Amino acid sequence: MSEAPHGAPIKTPGQLIAAVIAAFAIPIIVIWLLAYYVNQSERSGAGTDGLADTTVASRIAPIAQVDVRDANAPHVYKTGEEVFKAVCTTCHTPGAAGAPKFGNAADWAPRIAQGYEKLVQTALHGTGAMPPRGGTSPDDYSDYEIARAVVYMADHAGANFPEPAAPAAGAAATQAAAAASAASGAQSPASGSSAVNTEAAAAIAALSSAPAPAPTSASADNAQAGKALYTQVCQACHAAGVLGAPKFGNKADWAPRLKDPMNVIYNYALHGKGNMPPKGGSTASDDDVKAAVDYMVSAAK
Repeated sequence: MSEAPHGAPIKTPGQLIAAVIAAFAIPIIVIWLLAYYVNQSERSGAGTDGLADTTVASRIAPIAQVDVRDANAPHVYKTGEEVFKAVCTTCHTPGAAGAPKFGNAADWAPRIAQGYEKLVQTALHGTGAMPPRGGTSPDDYSDYEIARAVVYMADHAGANFPEPAAPAAGAAATQAAAAASAASGAQSPASGSSAVNTEAAAAIAALSSAPAPAPTSASADNAQAGKALYTQVCQACHAAGVLGAPKFGNKADWAPRLKDPMNVIYNYALHGKGNMPPKGGSTASDDDVKAAVDYMVSAAK
């Protein structure tokens, strides 16, 4: 038997040079790529951002927030898109509980056929599993803003409803203008006798010297705390009437409950009743729970 001749893979000087270059170049390229990858990647161990300013701030932030607003500031109405994203998207984006899906013409067609007025009234007063105003209150969004959200959703599903008309300016501006006109008339030489002017001046002086009304910051804080706890805890059941909970803003649901004294209603909320656990399953203070009860009761009167 004869063995097959063994041939070397490198047979020419050119192949030898290429093999030597490759032996040096390939490891260098691999090392450079690894170094570049390590330098471009930022990795942090678990818990390394535990003392970061944003992490600490979110960890120690209070549960309830007080939103201080200037009562004299002009009201800025939310757009239909803003109300939809804040309230309506929870049910209308996935079509939960039979809600017509946003942008789905087939779901919205029978609703649009009912007309703009019917749609707005349905949104304001609720229907089926949808609570009145989507579970919000008039303090959160006005009728005008709710109507804007209805138009926004309907128009994205094939309707052609016009933008709702903005509410008329409040009577305060008219009253201020009338008062200014009366004042200018009182200062005019041809505006009546001096006796009338003297009486008007005396009345103005009396009003200016009258004591200012007592501050109501405490009641305002309680209302804000009650609203915050309702949004975080109570809304989960009371917005849609889950497990027999009285719906928020529904007078018929709340009427039999309101026959009891408020202390009894507070006791139910604090210690539980039926399917509702004590304090709604939260760890809120007794005062905040009572404030949330007051907030819901005031919306049902």
